[in-house]
Amino acid sequence: MVKAITERESEIKSVTVDAKGVYYRELNSRVRELISDGYTEIVLDGVNGQRYIGDGLTDRVNIIINGVPGNDLGAFMDGPTITVNDNAQDGVGNTMNSGKIVVRGHAGDVIGYGMRGGKIFVGSDVGYRVGIHMKSFGEQVPVIVAGGKAGDFFGEYMAGGVIILLGLGEDDRPMVGHYTGTGMHGGAIYTRGEPAQHLLGKEVGVFNLEDDDKKLLEETLPEFFGDVLIDGSGIDVSDFIKLRPFSHRPYGSKYVY
Repeated sequence: MVKAITERESEIKSVTVDAKGVYYRELNSRVRELISDGYTEIVLDGVNGQRYIGDGLTDRVNIIINGVPGNDLGAFMDGPTITVNDNAQDGVGNTMNSGKIVVRGHAGDVIGYGMRGGKIFVGSDVGYRVGIHMKSFGEQVPVIVAGGKAGDFFGEYMAGGVIILLGLGEDDRPMVGHYTGTGMHGGAIYTRGEPAQHLLGKEVGVFNLEDDDKKLLEETLPEFFGDVLIDGSGIDVSDFIKLRPFSHRPYGSKYVY
């Protein structure tokens, strides 16, 4: 299954694996074996729907995927960097703790579910329920950036973290779907342009950027453009607005004391 081994620099020990037709359990076991053998860069060629790649890994390793990985890419991940040179399916970064996942194409539903730290960059569109139940603690602030548009329930029940949506694309769909920010009680969503009011959950409002918001965007967007290989020269921070919840306890009135 190992196709070639190259050491390009003294600190990088790289290996390329032919994943075409390989059962997902075998592929993931092989990745762990290679990490144990000291490889710091693992290139997976021919990936086609294999699930759970990078799940639970804690090593500072770079995994480069040529092809389309299956569900739960990088779930519970705590350290690695994964780069996908194509699209990704559902559940990218599920309950991710740290590290980075870069998808240079589209990504599916439930991206960053319960995400607690790290970064997820998607070059194009994302599906439904992106950022659901994201949370942060202290200096641990998860970040999701998508270059395209998003489906319904974007940022649903967010408790913390940051989502940035650029809305790039030639089609005339709205930037976000219905119920954006529904149940949101923490964190912030930044969109390039203001979504229509009827697409927003009743828990969130539209706010102008403050200095800290501009600084965050100015620091994050160049990194995103560089990773997903998008020319961001025409993107201006002043085009963004901020969505945040009116209350940290949106359902407080429903409790019985």
